[in-house]
Order: sequence, then structure tokens, then C-alpha cells
Amino acid sequence: MTAATPAPPPAYRRLSVERRRAQLLEAALTLFAHRTPEEVTPEDVAAAAGVSRPLVYRYFPGGKQQLYEAALRSSADELERCFTEPPVGPPTDRLKRVLDRYLAFVDEHGTGFSALLSGGGVCETSRTTAIVDEVRRAGADQILLHLGAVRPGPRLRMLVRTWIAAVESASLTWLDEEKRPDAAELRDWLVDNLVALLATTATRDAETAEAVAAMAAQETVDGAVASLARKLAPLVRSMTSG
Repeated sequence: MTAATPAPPPAYRRLSVERRRAQLLEAALTLFAHRTPEEVTPEDVAAAAGVSRPLVYRYFPGGKQQLYEAALRSSADELERCFTEPPVGPPTDRLKRVLDRYLAFVDEHGTGFSALLSGGGVCETSRTTAIVDEVRRAGADQILLHLGAVRPGPRLRMLVRTWIAAVESASLTWLDEEKRPDAAELRDWLVDNLVALLATTATRDAETAEAVAAMAAQETVDGAVASLARKLAPLVRSMTSG
């Protein structure tokens, strides 16, 4: 009886330039999500993607710096999408959905997210700083749109940019604290922070007062704004009595 002829190995399928570059970038993103930029080398990316080191340099001749900037650009695009939300329903409900996506990104890309925002490493350049700042501006612009501020004045814009910075800082602290409290509690606390900032600024700025009034008109009686107001009412009374 004649032995069966073994099947030939599958033919090598050459990837298109776009798909190969995407494969290498995905490998780099995975590594940067769990290590600081300084700890990742082109050799690591090659090993993770199952390709040769020269192939990595063929697509990213700038080596680690170019890989990092490409990965940073990809992460920035994803973070910007986190802030995009249809203008439907109460503003605080929209904000919760935004923060759910944002914190899910932070949860998935912990080390990479910390490196992205902390800066100061050897991979930081004016280009990487500009990419990070672009994410912050895009996030602030989306929040302002949900507040109905198409052309916001300096106080309202400062308020939102300050809140964005607080979200970043809280996210980094959350990672340091082993993701405690849980993401839902952190999200609600950050929403309360924005509502409180809006309320206090509204006492000094007419534009913010208009935004707060428009926002309140869209909220529900059991929503975040009403809930925070009920929690604060006893405290306000105790501080103003006597």
C-alpha cells in the first residue's frame, strides 16, 4: 500500500502594503499598551508580529520613534472617538456614555495610557506633544457642543479644559490605585465634578449660566443634576444657617 503524499504547505500570501503596516502597528499598539515606550524595541514589534526586523524598518524606517508616533496617532484617534456622542437625551446621560468609553480605553491600555499622558520620556517630541494636546482640544470641543456653546467664551472654555485635565489626572490615579473605585463610580463622580464646576461658574459668568439653564431643561428629575442638587441641599443649608 502506497503511503499518502503529504499535503503541500499553504502558499505564502503576501500582504498589501496597507495590511502589513496595519499588522505591524497593531503589534506595536499591543506592546505600548503594556510597556512604556522606552521598553519597546523594533525587535519586540517584529517578534510580536511574527516578521523579520528588517521588515519593520522597511515600513517604519524611523524605528521606535516612528512606531511610537504612529501608535500614538492611532490611540489619539480612538480617544477622540470616545468623546463623540449623538446630541440625543439628557446631557449628563451623554456624558456618562462618553466617560464609559474613555475609561474602557484607559482600562485596556493602562501602561500605554500612563506613558501617553505622563510624557517626559525619550520618545516625547513636539509632534507627540501636539498629538496629545489635539485629543484634549477635541474632547473639550465635544463637551462644549453638548453644552450648547458653539462659540464659548474664555471662562466656559477654561472650565471645560480644566475638567478634561481632571479626568486625565483621575484616570492616572485610578490606574495607580488598582482601578478603585470601580469604573461606574468614578464615572459618576466625574460627572458630578463637571456639574459642580458649571454651577459655581454660572454664579460669575452669564454665558455659563445660560449653558446651565439649557442643560437643566434637558435633564430628568432622577438624573445626575437633580441627584447632585438633592445631595448638596442639606450641606448648603448647614453652611448657611446661623
